[in-house]
Amino acid sequence: MEEVVVVIVGAGPSGLATSVCLNQLSILNVILEREDCYASLWKKRTYDRLTIHLAKEFCSLPFMPHLPTCPTFMPKDIFVQYLDVVANGENGEDFVPELLGLDSFGGVVIHASEYKTGKQYEDKEALVVGCGNSGIEIAYDLSNFGTHTSIVVKSPFHVLTKEMVHLGMVLLKYLPVFLVDTFITILSKFKYDDLSKYGIYRPKKGPFYVKEIMGRSPVLDVGTVKKIQNKVQFENGFEKEFDVIVFATGYKSVANNWLRDYKYVLNDDGMPKNSFPTHWKGENGLYCAGLSRRGIFGVSMDAKAIADDIKMIINNKEKKLE
Repeated sequence: MEEVVVVIVGAGPSGLATSVCLNQLSILNVILEREDCYASLWKKRTYDRLTIHLAKEFCSLPFMPHLPTCPTFMPKDIFVQYLDVVANGENGEDFVPELLGLDSFGGVVIHASEYKTGKQYEDKEALVVGCGNSGIEIAYDLSNFGTHTSIVVKSPFHVLTKEMVHLGMVLLKYLPVFLVDTFITILSKFKYDDLSKYGIYRPKKGPFYVKEIMGRSPVLDVGTVKKIQNKVQFENGFEKEFDVIVFATGYKSVANNWLRDYKYVLNDDGMPKNSFPTHWKGENGLYCAGLSRRGIFGVSMDAKAIADDIKMIINNKEKKLE
């Protein structure tokens, strides 16, 4: 029986990609997964209308490019089929903030990972907490099903179309970030004008700089902006009744909850302790994949780098034994 060299925890895109890269280098590995399927986030915890927010050329895993017939922006079902060919990633566990009085709320309270469709909320009052991509798209979906929807907007964010992001990522291959940010921001202002009347403000830095430095993606408008009718400023004492609250407040990494020696590679928040681009490499043979906040493109980069590093370590040991 051959000895397994690498143990991969989690059969998400990061785990699958890392395993493929190791297989290409003939390095034996095994994947451990707590769910009853691979890519459980995509198969079990995504809403029905979800499409991949980045163009397909930026969402391919190692050694498996997308077919020419594949849509530029893939529906989730097509992406799951593509996966049929960290692993314990940054989206390991739902994050719901602690809010005073939430436990006594008489309506429906769900996280975005539990949301599938707005069919059952017709004519209901819904509050979406969080205005990232999931929040904006869930709000749009609820509205399409006749739900009276409100969104909590807290921090500044960029609003772009998928096509703007696609163009920006292509331009980044040839131009510096500040030039691309300037151009894309001008396009955004031309399309959306001033969104501050709805309580939406742009960050001072450009969208790709914010993504690179802070890991925060721009919000991709799927039609939500046209549906915004007014702005409500909540003051102390102001109350509004809701039938359902959807927390689109993201996820958190939980590796440091179960991994005893997580500090070899992660900080106390469960994210890489080393900065990009060597964030994936830890100490004592511990690595992390898919925690660079760069989507599937970052997953591929991590998987290749980890596999190459492991191969180099094996080669060096073999040379010492000669």
